[in-house]
Amino acid sequence: MPTILQIETATQACSAAISRDGITIALKELVAQNIHAGSLTLFIDEVIHAAGITYAELDAVAVSKGPGSYTGLRIGVSTAKGLCYALDKPLIGVNTLEMMANGFLQTHEGFKGLICPMIDARRLEVYTALFDASGNLLSPVEAKIIDDTSFQDKLASSQITFIGDGAAKCEKLINSENALFSDVNVNSAAYMSRIAKRLFDAGKFEDVAYFEPFYLKDFVLTSPKKTALL
Repeated sequence: MPTILQIETATQACSAAISRDGITIALKELVAQNIHAGSLTLFIDEVIHAAGITYAELDAVAVSKGPGSYTGLRIGVSTAKGLCYALDKPLIGVNTLEMMANGFLQTHEGFKGLICPMIDARRLEVYTALFDASGNLLSPVEAKIIDDTSFQDKLASSQITFIGDGAAKCEKLINSENALFSDVNVNSAAYMSRIAKRLFDAGKFEDVAYFEPFYLKDFVLTSPKKTALL
């Protein structure tokens, strides 16, 4: 019965949870801009105390590895790696889009169709993948620019439910009776529990020294535009 600390910071959600044997037993989270750096360690302390355990009693630390926000992922992964070093615990990396699909399935029993989690990657681009109703990956994780032809081959024969903070901006572009859009927030460490246990049981751990977030795209630093002198 592994006890796992779980961290999700890939989007605006800052979330920490404790799971035991694949079941979430403590959760603290908040969705807001730019709160990860100041809130994550406090949230972790809160769930440790809420679960009635000590840090030493953890069996592993799981972290949402991306794709997602460059800054958010960096904070989450750095925190997870630091804890693993200090506590001598294994590190588990969970694909963020798989976690989102799993979260949707957990909250929609009997769901039929396909699930397409989307994370906003600015402009008309999203990080996305396609999953079936059992959570199996059907198409690879990619950074995809959405237009009126996107997903039309799948939508011709299947119903797809689009989820995540990138889905709303695509709703007007994806025109099909088979396209559904959900505003349920599934970017939560609570939905890592089943995946983290499965990876723990299989011994699929990350190399703490070399593990890096799955950014998918290179970080681009932009400079503010210069204002012309009058």
